[in-house]
Amino acid sequence: MSTDEAPLMLSVSGARGIVGRTMTPDVAAAYGGAFGSFLKATTGKARPRVVVGRDGRISGPPLAAAAIGGLTATGCDVIDIGVAMTPTVGVMIGHHRADGGLTVTASHNPIQWNGIKCLDGDGLAPPPAIAKEIVDRFKARRIDWCGPLETGRVSEDMSAARVHVDRVLANVDVAAIRACRFTVVLDSVNGSGCLGGRMLLEELGCSVQHIFGEMTGVFGHVPEPLAENLVELAGAVRGAPGAACGFAQDPDADRLAVVDERGTFIGEEFTLVLAALRMLQRTGGGTLAANLSTSRMVDDVAARFPGSHVVRTAVGEANVVAGLRPAKGVLGGEGNGGVIFPPVCWVRDSLTAMALVLELLAHEGKPLSAIVAGLPRYAMVKRKMELASVGGMAAVAPALAKVKAAFAKERISDVDGVRVDFADGWVHLRASNTEPIVRVIAEAPTAERANELCDRCREAAGV
Repeated sequence: MSTDEAPLMLSVSGARGIVGRTMTPDVAAAYGGAFGSFLKATTGKARPRVVVGRDGRISGPPLAAAAIGGLTATGCDVIDIGVAMTPTVGVMIGHHRADGGLTVTASHNPIQWNGIKCLDGDGLAPPPAIAKEIVDRFKARRIDWCGPLETGRVSEDMSAARVHVDRVLANVDVAAIRACRFTVVLDSVNGSGCLGGRMLLEELGCSVQHIFGEMTGVFGHVPEPLAENLVELAGAVRGAPGAACGFAQDPDADRLAVVDERGTFIGEEFTLVLAALRMLQRTGGGTLAANLSTSRMVDDVAARFPGSHVVRTAVGEANVVAGLRPAKGVLGGEGNGGVIFPPVCWVRDSLTAMALVLELLAHEGKPLSAIVAGLPRYAMVKRKMELASVGGMAAVAPALAKVKAAFAKERISDVDGVRVDFADGWVHLRASNTEPIVRVIAEAPTAERANELCDRCREAAGV
């Protein structure tokens, strides 16, 4: 499917589409109106308060204005915080005691895309049932437009980055980090992390070399923080004398990728692992949460601290929070570079991740490459099982059931598709929300073994 043919994507993550085609101001206004109507119905308030931010894309202002129009036209009062990281919207919901938040973002998607994501009154991504209710209202245009005297008001708060940075600083060992006087290269991909990312690092006493650090809204490279897109960051770290590491944010700054002091990309899976290691060092142990597709490295780190364990959840930020919160966990996240640290906010947060990695470096007194070398290392393989020729979407459930039955003697989780844990690796199979395919992720000590596990599961599924 070409970009031009891509439909409006509606999911637990909100709405996402191609600007000027499937993501337009009328779509944004209707989605804002649906969310506003939902808040009025569920809070019982005549004037719910909503924080609105956007990720800095050049297409953001008209879409944000339209979404704000939809919110105020359903009677919501809006606090516009301008260009802001998605986790900053979560922080500001609590700061203003708001009833919810809305951010105009397409996360790591290319510049052609934009979207809308909602957060609840606790600053959380809404769980699937609530997200579905908002989407259903939008699809049916079940919007409760208000009369002229009930129209909501708009105010502005441009202090959001400062509030967020202060929240992070209050929850890390600032003195230890400042004492190291780290040199850090930061790649903010011209997105919403530019201001807060630099502010945090400077407050931590770092000498900052900032690349793609202006909020132009036009990305300096493909925005997803993968190795092939971070060539400039790796080169800048190698060219910066004494650099401790490099950090890469995605456009809405909820994910973080890390480059070590040699300019080597260490992989997004390590972001959560490094943050978890530091948190467990601090606490001596505790509960972590991660989705089923996240590396086993986090379990290995937890095993070093008696009494610690990892709650495994379905894929998705809201699901990780649903596992973390009742367990009073110390940290959660996903293998895409997302770290959730409850004292700061319940949203994946690149600022928290940067601070915890620097705190780890300060307390270990070793180069990042040496810390990573001391962690378990696995090979991860990602594939797709095409099911169109054997019944399409109707074949997904039977295929997963066959895998589950074939490996019944192994440790099985069916929280989200099927995950099979073997002694030396695991495979996670889950259905796509949009295509007749099963996504397959396998992890093992070697790529050969990971591929072998994928092959065994394909054979078991009969595909």
